Amino acid sequence: MQLQLETSKGNAQHDLIVFAEGLNLEKLFKVQQVLTEWMSFDVFRPGLEMQKGFAVETSVNVLNTEQLQQKLEQVATALQIEIAVLENRPTLAEPGLLLMDMDSTVIGIECIDEIAKIAGVGEQVSEVTELAMQGKLDFAESLRSRVACLKGADEKVLYEVLERLPINPGISALLDTLRHANWKLAIASGGFTYFANYLKERLSLDYAISNTLEIADGKLTGQVLGEIIGAQAKADTLKKLSKDFNLKDSQTIALGDGANDLVMMGQAALGVAYHAKPIVRQQAAAALRFSGADSLLAFLRRK
Repeated sequence: MQLQLETSKGNAQHDLIVFAEGLNLEKLFKVQQVLTEWMSFDVFRPGLEMQKGFAVETSVNVLNTEQLQQKLEQVATALQIEIAVLENRPTLAEPGLLLMDMDSTVIGIECIDEIAKIAGVGEQVSEVTELAMQGKLDFAESLRSRVACLKGADEKVLYEVLERLPINPGISALLDTLRHANWKLAIASGGFTYFANYLKERLSLDYAISNTLEIADGKLTGQVLGEIIGAQAKADTLKKLSKDFNLKDSQTIALGDGANDLVMMGQAALGVAYHAKPIVRQQAAAALRFSGADSLLAFLRRK
């Protein structure tokens, strides 16, 4: 099978994008060989170039959608590459909206698990968090049960977690690039305002929404105030912000890692799973499995 590279743009309905730090011709040959049953390829052309890797892309005609996502997952894992077949690709040439989950997406921890560890109920809470992230528990119910475990904890534990919030690799570069392209940047989180509002200021975001922990006399009460920000609320937030900022629906991206993010991803023009659970990777339009969040830029058009 001959592999071709060129600089001109193809005109097929879908684009295949491949990104990796160690991308080479051998890996591209294997991609073509494995996927030839599912799609026909146009010529490859250069895509995004970054310090830590580069992308190539090609126009494809999808011949068979059955188990295509599973096959892409297998190829990505075997070759240690990021790969996606996309029909809808927002462009950097126009304003847009990036709506992100917070815990394990913007930051490298689950805040409630870290609070629970300090409060001495870490194992109990983290087990429920894991089940919720896999979509095996109702999110609102699981959140209330986890927060209830924190009853009586000193509010100082929130600051202890805040002091060492780890921003995930590539987040700052991703936000800088999109901001320069006049995109709006926001967080919609099932986590807590204490952290989301801090990140809104630290990362110069345009908007943040999350859940509010009730605090009385310097102690957590074990209650969440108001309506739970869950899957549907995240999707509604994306729709609302797109309208409020007068943006095209085709210029929206949702980035997340858990089952709670799937409705939001489905609402967006492009849903991207970030170092996510298998159930999320299989249902998202694109996934980042190995690289930093700024590799998402490889999935966007430049014009």
